[in-house]
Amino acid sequence: MCGIVGYIGHREAYPIVIKGLKRLEYRGYDSAGVMLFDGENLKVSKTKGKVSDLEERSSKDITTNGSIGMGHTRWATHGVPNDVNSHPHLSNSGELAIIHNGIIENYQPLKTELMKRGYVFHSDTDTEVLVNLIEEVQKKENLKLGKAVQVALNQVVGAYAICVFDTKKPNEIVVARLGSPLAIGVGENEFFIASDASPFIEYTSNAIYLEDEEMAIVRLDKGLKIRKIKDDSLVDPYVQELQMNLEQIEKGGYDHFMLKEIYEQPSVIKDTYRGRLLANKGIIQMAGIEDNLERFLNADRIIIVACGTSWHAGLVAEYVIEEFTRIPVEVEYASEFRYRNPIIGPKDVVIAISQSGETADTLAAIKLAKENGAFVFGVCNVVGSSISRETHAGAYTHAGPEIGVASTKAFTTQITVLTMIALRIAKAKGTLSNSDFHRYLQELEIIPEKVQEALLTNDKAKEIAAVFKDAPNCLYLGRGYNFPVALEGALKLKEISYIHAEGYPAAEMKHGPIALIDEHMPVIVIAPKQGHYDKVVSNIQEIKSRSGKIIAVVTKGDVQVRELADYVIEIPDTVDALSPLLTTIPLQLLSYHIAVMRDCNVDQPRNLAKSVTVE
Repeated sequence: MCGIVGYIGHREAYPIVIKGLKRLEYRGYDSAGVMLFDGENLKVSKTKGKVSDLEERSSKDITTNGSIGMGHTRWATHGVPNDVNSHPHLSNSGELAIIHNGIIENYQPLKTELMKRGYVFHSDTDTEVLVNLIEEVQKKENLKLGKAVQVALNQVVGAYAICVFDTKKPNEIVVARLGSPLAIGVGENEFFIASDASPFIEYTSNAIYLEDEEMAIVRLDKGLKIRKIKDDSLVDPYVQELQMNLEQIEKGGYDHFMLKEIYEQPSVIKDTYRGRLLANKGIIQMAGIEDNLERFLNADRIIIVACGTSWHAGLVAEYVIEEFTRIPVEVEYASEFRYRNPIIGPKDVVIAISQSGETADTLAAIKLAKENGAFVFGVCNVVGSSISRETHAGAYTHAGPEIGVASTKAFTTQITVLTMIALRIAKAKGTLSNSDFHRYLQELEIIPEKVQEALLTNDKAKEIAAVFKDAPNCLYLGRGYNFPVALEGALKLKEISYIHAEGYPAAEMKHGPIALIDEHMPVIVIAPKQGHYDKVVSNIQEIKSRSGKIIAVVTKGDVQVRELADYVIEIPDTVDALSPLLTTIPLQLLSYHIAVMRDCNVDQPRNLAKSVTVE
């Protein structure tokens, strides 16, 4: 949510900043801005709209070059998306510039006090309050920029990742974070600052990820110094070598990142279990589980906390873990978990799931669980992310960068990791027979080939999309392991096509949603032959008798559902517990093609952000 880019060095800053902002467009935003300093003049250009709009505006506004620059893509919180509320913001003197991701919760009393002291505000943002607070501290206490930022941040409540520049200190940028990610790329006599490493991957493979409540003074003449915001203590910077490469964050010939990521699923599922799953030897080996196996074996229950698509993966895991291990599982929205005073104890295991590893509500849920003595295990995709550092142990999904806002490959790789966890615990507990254990391992090993086959439904999904692209509503139904897939399918359609869609357990249709069904209502029914097939067939007959339009996802060779459905999409056969890895594929493709046909922005849906780092 929001994107931050900064540069200080020997190159022209503007092209680096603009290219970096384009790399961060996936995070979701509604306005953009850039600041340049040439040693004498500070120039700012900003506008509502896309980075392409900013390029057009800045070609007129910015008449200077410079080797220091900052850029921002804003997702509106305080104040509507417009030119004035866009970042960067300047202090009243015009000497300080700031870009900010996050929310300053106590901005209103701070603003009131600053207005009493003569400060004038031009925007509705909390960010303009922060930059003027820094200026007030700087002037009142006669402090250099770095110290003034530190003092000011100790007065604010909320979350932030900030970059601050002072025209009086033209060789430095001050950065800080609390709750929102911030990375510093370290090059030869140059530094890059960004919300993640994608804006600077082609310039350097060395990065420092700031921890919460840390700030850094990035200086060309004296190098980099990191301090704790609260007590001013020095922190030794830990430089990581980036594993990401440029190809991973380019479209690779696909029209959209989302489509590329859908088609990457066979390879990334294999990457996720590579080195962990040895089917021929009957082994699942995951360091995070092996080192903490007793915690799982002795758990009274497992609580899964997540948001959005990750929550749906957690629901699939609930079915898998309970069936395989016989350990009770609860799946919670992280945002509700953190506020409902939950009962947590030392014998609870909490599994936190997040693609980005930066989801604010999930991070807060982790901290709450740790305070109550629970063991916390993280499942995330981004190496070095906040969740990977906050949890006691964890497992990466190895999906590679997911740029499209609507998550696809993260969902299937999360299910893959969670299934392996369930199998490993079941093996240790003896709750699965040896024959069943080996059968599941062998089937999981060949799932990538079956996902590849499921991708052949693309043309059929496109054909169906053309029929239903103008439908105002859509219903998704599934049972058992595929109920969460119904929820996920409906979410995908909502996210990228803006069609209202709801997912339900198929049996629940009679308890309300059946009132909506008529000849205009498309109903997507997930009906593989494994699981509760006969029950789902009965549900389809109920829809048929009310003239609903039925789109059925079925196992290859199905006859019974084919006779009832208006449209059929066939997928390969697999065991019931692994079926979500296949049934979700045509639903992703269907949503994608409907969104394209409706001329929607597939990779950057309106109002959404990839990494939700504020409440």
